[in-house]
Amino acid sequence: MARRTKEAAEQTRSEIIDAARRVFSRRGVSQTTLEHIAREAGVTRGAIYWHFANKTELFFAMRDQVQIPLLDRMYNALLSAEGDPLAGLEQFMLQVIEGVSQDKQMRETYDIIAFKCEYVNDLEGVLGEMLKTCRDMVDRLEKTYQRAEAANQLRNGVDPRLAALESYAFLSGLCRLWLSDHRGQIVRKQTREMIAGHIATRRRS
Repeated sequence: MARRTKEAAEQTRSEIIDAARRVFSRRGVSQTTLEHIAREAGVTRGAIYWHFANKTELFFAMRDQVQIPLLDRMYNALLSAEGDPLAGLEQFMLQVIEGVSQDKQMRETYDIIAFKCEYVNDLEGVLGEMLKTCRDMVDRLEKTYQRAEAANQLRNGVDPRLAALESYAFLSGLCRLWLSDHRGQIVRKQTREMIAGHIATRRRS
């Protein structure tokens, strides 16, 4: 009985997160209330408060639903190409774009984060949390570039830390452009070539 109750609670929590994502996508985060989300999910506001203290906590849960698997995917991609760290980095970047392209949940979440959230008032602290994730990703990228340097694959003059920051900025900007390019007229058809070109500028010829 307790197991079924726990499973039901987890199901309700997941449905609330999915409802929040849909409403955030339609209305924007600042224009969304817990009442809007409750109606979308078909639950009471009390049910939302049972799982989440406020809208900010719900926003984080929505983000983590795609962010945590992404970090795991990144770790696996970077480590799966030990003999060629730069190939692992290229594969990870391709997986991110493919994920945004093929996974509706991931695509909607990043669209909300990039374009439909004002990071002020209650959500001002979200930026700090996002910077923590940024630092974690940059640290992992730096380790990848260090491995490439140790394997004599890195072009002369490329600093691993700076290269990591540049790659993070490149991927973040590419994702935003991909999301904006609804008609596929700017970057969507060239993302694979752009990623390959980015990696090529770092690889020893």
